[in-house]
Parts: sequence; structure tokens; C-alpha cells
Amino acid sequence: MFIQPTPTLRRSGEALVILDQTGLPWRAEQRQLATLDDVAEAITAMRVRGAPLIGCAAAFGVAVALASGPADDAALDHALAVLRATRPTAVNLAWVLERMAQRLQPLSAHARRAAAWAEAEAIRADDAARCEAIGAHGLSRLRTLPAPAGRPLRVMTHCNAGWLATAGAGTALAPVYAAHAAGLAIEVFVSETRPRLQGLLTAWELAAAGIAHVLSADNAAGHLLTASKIDAVIVGADRIAANGDVANKIGTYLKALAARAAGVPFFVAAPLSTFDAATPNGAAIPIEARADDEVLTITGLDADGERRSVRLAAMGTRAANPAFDVTPAALVTAFVTERGLVEPAQLSYFLRNAATCFNPRP
Repeated sequence: MFIQPTPTLRRSGEALVILDQTGLPWRAEQRQLATLDDVAEAITAMRVRGAPLIGCAAAFGVAVALASGPADDAALDHALAVLRATRPTAVNLAWVLERMAQRLQPLSAHARRAAAWAEAEAIRADDAARCEAIGAHGLSRLRTLPAPAGRPLRVMTHCNAGWLATAGAGTALAPVYAAHAAGLAIEVFVSETRPRLQGLLTAWELAAAGIAHVLSADNAAGHLLTASKIDAVIVGADRIAANGDVANKIGTYLKALAARAAGVPFFVAAPLSTFDAATPNGAAIPIEARADDEVLTITGLDADGERRSVRLAAMGTRAANPAFDVTPAALVTAFVTERGLVEPAQLSYFLRNAATCFNPRP
């Protein structure tokens, strides 16, 4: 079983403590969230990142809200509304909040506080178990890829979908961790993922785990897919529409196009909670637009080890900053879920029968 080196979130009394990811990869700092507004700000500011972890944080956010104030119907409805508005694209957030509502609404105000904490803990444990199963199924598929001669298996990924983005081993990185634990030689090509540079977090994770990796500029992905003999691309997802279209971090679509042109399989690793049957296709997925400054500035460490933000563009420059793009289902080789692998053409049947037709382990 994969154990997170540092918990991404945990309860502390009546508060939530998170690993504040805005300090990574330079500083691993914890942050205490004692109010509903604290949790909402942490999600919006990307102190917690990744669709599964956003959902877990929102679950604990409901518990924090009820612990720090009234627990009546109005208070519960307010907490759910505030948290639902934080990030519009990731469907795990809405899924978790609906689960919390169904669990808490029938209860008395007095009973809700303890039940909210218990349900949040259950959601966190559930996510960790799903990650473990995704890793096992993904490893089984990696073993079927043609064996490279004289080199490790090479996997390309985008954004961060490892343990920093979940309550467990991650989604896209879960098969990588499983492969490493099984002794399979593997090397990960990590794109930087502008403008928030989540690829730096992936590189930080892999370095800590002793897994070989190469960091590259986003624009190098197409060349690397053809010139470096990449064997597979694995990405996570923030929402998967009913037809299999995938919303993931901006830049994913370009990698899918390049992978198709290079004849490289393109896998999407995600739990069933990321599949949204109510969204018919990618065009119906809301795409979050973030602030211009994320594109116009960049943050790093100066020569003295101090964190600094510097401006890249001339004053008055405007920026387009969509946080996600949509990859059509036709470019996806298979989805790696906690219930097994499924091709896009089988998705509708799979989602109707996942609980009975697929085992949680290979």
C-alpha cells in the first residue's frame, strides 16, 4: 500500500491542516484552515490542487464550517454553496458536496458536526483506495507495452496527478509508483505545465521517490514523443463527459494530438467520481478562466533562496489564461479507473455496469 510521505490534508481539532502547495517545490509548509472562508480560499488559490484532493478538501471544509458556527440547514446550505463556487471545472468537487449533503441533511443540527468529520474521513480513505486500485490496473497495462531494448519504459505526463493531488498515490502517477515498487524500470518525461508549473511538483515528487525523470518545456512534448521513443502518455482528469471527452490541465489536448500523430498510446487515469454522466460532451464542460497575472508573471527562488515573482511581459499586455482544455474521446486510448481499463467506445456500458462487471483489482 502506498503511504503519502506527507499527508496532503488532515484534521487537527476542529480545523483542517493542509500541505500548502503554493510553496512547492521550494518549501513544504503546512497551513491551518479554521474557517469556511479559509478552506474556500485554499481551494481557489490552489493551495490544494488536483480534482480528487479538491473534493477531499471541500468535504473537510463542510466539517470545518459546521464546527466553527451554526449547524442548521441555513449554515449547511451556505457552506455547500461557498465551496461549490470555488472551482467550476473539477467535477469531484460537486460529487463530494452532494455526498456530504445527502449524509448530513437528514440529521439534526447537533448530530451533523460529528457526522461531517466522519464522512470527510471516509471520503479521504475512499480516495486513497481508489488511487491504489488505479495504480494496480495501470501497472498491468504498462506491462503489456512492447519491451524497450536497453532502456527503461518511458512515460510522459502533464500537470501533477500524483500524491500531491489526491489522498493517496495519485491518478496518473499511481501506475508509475506501482511500477517502481514492482521493480519495473521506468522513466517519466514531465512537462513544466505553464503557467502554474505543476510539472515542477511532479518532478519534486518523483525525485523524492527515487524515480528517474526528465523535466521539459511544454513546447518540447511533440518532439520528445517522436525523438525520444516515449512508450505511453498518462494524464489525469478534472472532468470526463458522458461521451468520454476529457477536461484536464491546459496543454493536455496538444499532447493527445502529438501522441496520436506519433502512434503513442494516450491514457487518462481517473476515479469513477471524475466521470460526469450529466455532462454530455466536452463542449458542455465549464472551463475556468484564471487571472492574467498567472501568465504575465513567474515565481521562483532568487540567488539568496528567497521566493520572488517577476514580470515577463510588457506593462499593458493582456493574457488568455484558461485553466483547462478538452481532449476529444477519439484521442484517448483507454481510461484507467479503479474498476479497470475501458476504451472510449465502451464507456457508456462501463459506467452503467462498473460496480458489477469489473473487479477493483486486476
